[in-house]
Amino acid sequence: MSTSTEDSSTEGPLLGAADIRSIADALGVRPTKQRGQNFVIDGNTVRRIVRAADVTERDVVVEVGPGLGSLTLGLLEVADRVTAVEIDPLLARHLPTTIAARLPDRADRFALVQADAMDVTELPGPPPTALVANLPYNVAVPVLLHMLETFPSIERTLVMVQSEVADRLAAGPGNKVYGVPSVKANWYAEVKRAGAIGRNVFWPAPNVDSGLVSLVRRDPPVTTATRRQVFAVVDAAFAQRRKTLRAALAGWAGSPAAAEAALNAAGIDFRLRGETLTVEQFARIAEAGPAEAGSGARSGSGSAEAEAEAGSGSAEAGSAGADASAGPAAPAAE
Repeated sequence: MSTSTEDSSTEGPLLGAADIRSIADALGVRPTKQRGQNFVIDGNTVRRIVRAADVTERDVVVEVGPGLGSLTLGLLEVADRVTAVEIDPLLARHLPTTIAARLPDRADRFALVQADAMDVTELPGPPPTALVANLPYNVAVPVLLHMLETFPSIERTLVMVQSEVADRLAAGPGNKVYGVPSVKANWYAEVKRAGAIGRNVFWPAPNVDSGLVSLVRRDPPVTTATRRQVFAVVDAAFAQRRKTLRAALAGWAGSPAAAEAALNAAGIDFRLRGETLTVEQFARIAEAGPAEAGSGARSGSGSAEAEAEAGSGSAEAGSAGADASAGPAAPAAE
């Protein structure tokens, strides 16, 4: 895979390093660490992402944070339609111009929504079948979970995130980085790592490596508990991950004894820790818990626990979809 950052352009309509810098200069855009803006400048990497996402001519793709359009152009070459969600008004205003100049025959297959991805509840055109995005690490988990919950038509997802976040999303029970993002992502999909991305394909080059994560939609666990109830158990178990489930779930259940009773009813050893359980086991606990347990819980799309488990917790976490041409910023302290 080429990692050159100096080619004046790439073959076809994709943006090269010089193209990206030229557009950025014309717009007065200066990449900022606060928004994790590290623009993808390598066409081979863009095409690799599109291939890994299994995008076909039948797909309606939603892209979060298109930025200057690096990935957008690659997706629009292949997909039936692409809808991009961009929070930055300057980037949003210019992107249709880039599309029209680079892919004029496909411009009518492109739609833009200027909004924070966390606020998006509907999209123009047909329902999306795929989500492909290059997410800054500090919004990756909340945005991913929000989109999967809000748009059940999404069958396949491929996101590029900070390598550490990719590991956590794809981790299984018993893995030391298994946590809230791992469990919640598994509620919606089969999750796996889909490759690594080096630093030289971004401008400016970030201080961390990136990874691709593939998610293929599956049915959630069969349970009488709601998603909110299950996610409330997950949040409680990992809020005190070094404690046994009896202790960690005491607040959720009302008391340590009530937590132990729910765990016994679910057939789960109360001396275990949350990091050993599957999403199906968390669902069993939610079923067995007190009726009021977790009733006031958040949806879990962007909970503080999920952000903390993903290594984010940045003040910028509310600025979802700032730039999907943006690589991950430096990792937060654990």
